Amino acid sequence: MGNRLSQIATRTGDDGTTGLGDGSRVPKNSLRVQALGEVDELNSHVGVLLCEPLPDEVRGLLVEVQQQLFNLGGELSIPGYELLKAEALAVLDEALATHNAKLPRLKEFILPGGTRAAAQAHVCRTVARRAERALVALGRSETLNDTPRRYLNRLSDLMFVLARVLNRMDGGDDVYWKSEKLARSESRG
Repeated sequence: MGNRLSQIATRTGDDGTTGLGDGSRVPKNSLRVQALGEVDELNSHVGVLLCEPLPDEVRGLLVEVQQQLFNLGGELSIPGYELLKAEALAVLDEALATHNAKLPRLKEFILPGGTRAAAQAHVCRTVARRAERALVALGRSETLNDTPRRYLNRLSDLMFVLARVLNRMDGGDDVYWKSEKLARSESRG
């Protein structure tokens, strides 16, 4: 990987470009830099979620997610390089299966809310989807490894499940959408 930062204010980006890990410079609005920014924002939102009271297993999982998101960002910063491994995807799959098995089946849509931690997990979910869309856009113009896109897709699913878990932490529940159509059909039934 590239050199570690020893100076933050380099002024090299004043011309509207930024340096990638391979030493090349690209416009700050390039698809690659946009994808990097989305992943960075997601990692920051996970950091905010980590400020909340969390079960130890969720905290440990999210710390690992932050490490993997940093790997994903590193991979994006060096075209053609692979840092995010398939094993990271397996960790998400296992966590999804474990946490989802403890939850009741959904019969209705839920709103992004409940506890502060659950609401933040929903923010992480939506930012993960945006980051995934940015990777898809980049992948249409450049060759990318599949694991980063699959990781973000699975991470979004996991954040949805974790939001449900976190809403139940102190005996709470999901916040359900009150569909007028559903309410009418139930009143007739």
